[in-house]
Amino acid sequence: MGEGLNNQKEGNGKKIRAVVIILTVFLIIIALGARMWVRSKTHITTDNAFIESNIYTVSSRIPGTVKNVYVKDNQPVKKGELLLELDPRDFEVRALNAKAQLDMAKNETSSDYAQVEAAKASVRVASARLEQAELDLKRGQALYEKEVIPKENLERLFTAHKMALAQHNEAEETLKRAVAVLGSSNPNKGAKILQRRAQLQEAELNLDYVKIYAPADGYITKKAIETGDIISQGQPVMAVVSLDSAWVTANYKESQLTYIRPGQQVEFKVDMYPGRVFKGTVESIMAGTGAAFSLLPPENASGNYVKVVQRIPVKITIDEKTDPEQVLRVGMSVESTIHTGRSIADIFKGIF
Repeated sequence: MGEGLNNQKEGNGKKIRAVVIILTVFLIIIALGARMWVRSKTHITTDNAFIESNIYTVSSRIPGTVKNVYVKDNQPVKKGELLLELDPRDFEVRALNAKAQLDMAKNETSSDYAQVEAAKASVRVASARLEQAELDLKRGQALYEKEVIPKENLERLFTAHKMALAQHNEAEETLKRAVAVLGSSNPNKGAKILQRRAQLQEAELNLDYVKIYAPADGYITKKAIETGDIISQGQPVMAVVSLDSAWVTANYKESQLTYIRPGQQVEFKVDMYPGRVFKGTVESIMAGTGAAFSLLPPENASGNYVKVVQRIPVKITIDEKTDPEQVLRVGMSVESTIHTGRSIADIFKGIF
């Protein structure tokens, strides 16, 4: 009988232990589920994200023949570093020709200026003669009225006045033509001088453009040029990818953006580095959905409307301390998680 009681006690103990284990497992599952549910409300995650950065397209401002290429693909460069050089001989000749044209224009303008000064002197002489003729005519009329001189002399004075007036008008017209040819009374600012000086400046600029420099710190990519190639104006020859200013573009669903704000902390993982966590900060949220800025945006007002959850790009700056070696590269796939900072009270407040 004592053995039966012992067996019954052992059976009851096993049942109690089983119940305790089941309750413990159940509570653990509930706790894990609650933790995951709370985390889903406070941490917004998406795997539709990737690394982006500034990409500078390097092109030539002038056409020419490539003389030297000083870089190769994937080479790091600093801002202002010489990338390639075009053959400068054609542009040197053009600059010399433009300088010669400017000097010739200065000489021609100096001659035109001298003609203007001579025309001004002729106008002054003609004005003096006209004043003298007017005075002689007035005196002659007075004397004729007093019958001191005959009418013939008075007619000669009228003729002399007309001739002086005509000479004065001719001198003024000559001055106008000389000034029109010169374009300005200053020999250093004449129309020809300004034109030739502009041509010289253009030639000197083109001569400077034969050397192409790196627009920013970064890495050379898409190099499509070699020594001896002939390139045209504006033709892309390579690109410089700057990794100093890389950022993450995360395309969150519109239903996930309710509590996302600039300044919130972000953790993200990159497929290339499993187990490594990078950090960042929400910088901004795009002003529209990705579809709204696509090449062919949807026209919801036409045809049959089907509601589709849209995604809105969120720009996330990368904490430089988590990427000191610049291991992140443009286009890498990212899984980003934004910490919204909501408390449990805020979550239940939003529910109830």
